[in-house]
Amino acid sequence: MKRLKTFFMGTPDFAVPCLKRLVEISDVVGVATQPDKKRGRGQKLTPSPVKAFAQERGLSVYQPDRVRNEEFISQLENLSPDLIVVVAFGQILPQRILDLPSLGCINVHASLLPRYRGAAPMQRCLMAGETITGVTTMFMDAGLDTGDILLQEKIKIGTDMTFEMLHDALREIGADLLEKTINALTDGTLIRTKQDDSASNYAAILTKDTGKMDWKKSAIELHNLVRALDSWPGAYTVWEGQTFKIWRTRVVSEDYNGIPGEVIQQTRQGLKVVTGNGILEILELQAPGKKRMPATDYLRGHAISEHSCFS
Repeated sequence: MKRLKTFFMGTPDFAVPCLKRLVEISDVVGVATQPDKKRGRGQKLTPSPVKAFAQERGLSVYQPDRVRNEEFISQLENLSPDLIVVVAFGQILPQRILDLPSLGCINVHASLLPRYRGAAPMQRCLMAGETITGVTTMFMDAGLDTGDILLQEKIKIGTDMTFEMLHDALREIGADLLEKTINALTDGTLIRTKQDDSASNYAAILTKDTGKMDWKKSAIELHNLVRALDSWPGAYTVWEGQTFKIWRTRVVSEDYNGIPGEVIQQTRQGLKVVTGNGILEILELQAPGKKRMPATDYLRGHAISEHSCFS
C-alpha cells in the first residue's frame, strides 16, 4: 500500500510520540510548530520539543507566527500533503488549511470528546475528580474540538494520579490511536460519529492564578487541584506573607469541620491542614527561593506551628 504524504502540526512533549509514529508509518513532508520561546533564567530562545525531534530526524520545520499567513499556506499548498495531523499545536486552523489535504485533517485530543474540549483537558479532568478519561482522534472542522469522532481509547484515573503520570500515559496511547486511525482511514473502515454538543464542556487554559488554594473547598477538591497542576503552574498557598507551592498531598479525612487553612498537626509525613470539608495532609512543598522537597525536610529547619493558618 502506498505510504501517505503527511504534514504534522504540534508543539509540546505530548505531541512527540505521535510525530515519531507518523514518521514510521508515512512520508512526513513537513512539520509546523510554534516559534521558539525564551525560557529559563537566561531567557534563552528554546525550540519546542516537536521542533527538536523534527530536526533530529532531518524533517523540514515551519514556525509561522500565525497559520493564516499567506506565505505559510502557500508553502503548505506546494507540499500537497494527503493528510494533516494536528496534536496540541496551539493555533486554530483556518478553513483554507482544513480543506487543503485530500484526506482531511485529523486531530489527536487528550480527552474523551465531547468532554473537555479546549486547551487543558488533562488538568481540568483531574481537577474535576474524573475517574476515567482517554484519547480521541477526530476529523477537524472550523470549531474548537467539535469535529466528528473517529476512535477513542479509555484509561482509568487513580485517586493519586498526577498530571505528569496521566500525560505520559495518554501521549503513548495517542500515538497508538493515531496509527489505528490512519490504518482504518486508508483501508476504508473508518467510521465518523458526530459529537453530542449537549454533553460537552470546556477545558479552559490555565493561568498562575488557577493554582491558588481556597481552603474553604473540600480536602478532595484541593487534593485534585494539587495533582492536576503538578507540572505547571503548581498549586500554591500563603503563610505569613510568603507563597508556598504545594506539590503533593493526601486526603486524611473527608468529614471534619474546623477553621479552613488551620494547621492542626505536624506528622511524620508533613502537615495536617483543615479544609472546608475534611483534612488535607501536605506531603511535599516548595518554599520561596527553594527547591521542592518533602514537607518533613522543610520542617526540620523551619517551624510552622500548630494553629497557624494558610491563606
